[in-house]
Amino acid sequence: LGFIVFAANTAQPGRFPDGWQLHIVHGNPDVAVTTEQRGNVLRLRSRDSSFALERAVDVDLAQFPLLNWEWKVTELPLGGDFRRSKTDDQAAQILLAFPDRRIMSYIWDTSAPKDMLQKTSVLPLLGVWVMVCRSGNSELNRWISETRNVADDFERAYGYRPSRVRGIRLQINSQHTGSSAESY
Repeated sequence: LGFIVFAANTAQPGRFPDGWQLHIVHGNPDVAVTTEQRGNVLRLRSRDSSFALERAVDVDLAQFPLLNWEWKVTELPLGGDFRRSKTDDQAAQILLAFPDRRIMSYIWDTSAPKDMLQKTSVLPLLGVWVMVCRSGNSELNRWISETRNVADDFERAYGYRPSRVRGIRLQINSQHTGSSAESY
């Protein structure tokens, strides 16, 4: 039982699946749906930039608490580490938005230890918790499957059970380190 919010295999090369919008934070985005052996996949490439694909969703976490995805990182931002604002760059990041300006972020970081959960936010009135799912380059260039129980992760971070996910963002950034990154 699942709820699909992004299926690159349904998009044609050069086009995003319906409902997704490009959000540019800094620099020039380099994003495409490309074809690999496994079919059509989303490729994000950052060169001193930060951008995302995002969309509104309405997911009942009582029915659909699990988030499943596959990702592959081919280049990590040099010196990236989400724990410091000057190095807060990731090759791959999935952000989930909840009511009351709460955010859960799942990342593949360059330096922070795997399985670390830490609050981070430079914006007032915005709660962001980050879960490091992968770290470092030991698994570069390999497709990795992930499954997270979003309801459990949220409760661990915020101390109460969430009801719904209201938005999702797929992001890459390398503007703080002035380097580059690439993920699929």
